[in-house]
Amino acid sequence: MSLRIGILGAARIAPTALVKPASANAGVEVVAVAARDAGRAQAFATKHGIPRTHSSYEALLDDPDVDAVYNPLPNGLHGRWTKAAMAAGKHVLCEKPFTANAAEAREIADLAATSDRVVMEAFHYRYHPLALRVEEIVASGELGELQRVETALCFPLPKFSDIRYNYDLAGGATMDAGCYAVHMARTFGGGETPEVVSAQAKLRDAKIDRAMTAELRYPSGHTGRVQCSMWSSAVLKISAKVTGSQGSLSVLNPASPQVYHRLTVRTGGARRVERLPRRASYAYQLDAFAAAVLEGAPVKTSAEDAVKTMSVIDAIYRAAGLPLREPS
Repeated sequence: MSLRIGILGAARIAPTALVKPASANAGVEVVAVAARDAGRAQAFATKHGIPRTHSSYEALLDDPDVDAVYNPLPNGLHGRWTKAAMAAGKHVLCEKPFTANAAEAREIADLAATSDRVVMEAFHYRYHPLALRVEEIVASGELGELQRVETALCFPLPKFSDIRYNYDLAGGATMDAGCYAVHMARTFGGGETPEVVSAQAKLRDAKIDRAMTAELRYPSGHTGRVQCSMWSSAVLKISAKVTGSQGSLSVLNPASPQVYHRLTVRTGGARRVERLPRRASYAYQLDAFAAAVLEGAPVKTSAEDAVKTMSVIDAIYRAAGLPLREPS
């Protein structure tokens, strides 16, 4: 039995995040793609060897030969089409950020709780052995009592017409890059969801953050900081650092899907470097999604988990004096 997936939208991320890993996964087939521009859907399907196209998202959801959908639409449309897919009886792999805000995430989590459909947020890094190893080290107590967690995802996006700068599509640096930093802060901070102490934004316009820095406090008492940007002096920074009373660990490129990763641990005056598999995190993510659908395996990035992440993102926007993002 294979999992047949349809793609909502001919998005640029879809070949890397789904089509390529599916080609190497015997249990998964990408069988359809939908786009509002039929020509674009056909061109995408032809280029990537996808057998069927649909000229509307509704038509793809009505396709009986599609078991699950991959939702890489703009942020503000994630919630609407995830709900529509669930209503159509489809499993959903939804790109991050899961929704426009925490209230919308809660609505979907409540629906998912009463459904037999798998609804999973596509935080690919979470399924890579690197993330699992960091979790293991933190939980082992090797670092001692946690003191500080710092995560960052900064990259340059100087094309200001990009939808990621569009408030009406739930854009902003904290939504696009910051959701990774927030999720990593939760994952690497002992699994706790922190409160936001303060946040400072650098603005593209009155509603859109091009960069954000937020200070955090965890229920157990340790502190943290998340940093993100799409345009700032921190041109490229993808990192995580966890400091405890007996040592620290640092991670290079924790959220990068296919490039070099490095984990460095310093304890007791010693330093060691651990290198993890080079297999793309998108491949591990697809393995997990297929296992959840076909075998009932649990997922680490559930709709309930997304509520916690979106709650922190909402709190960051409030602390920075910016409006919450809204569904499109």
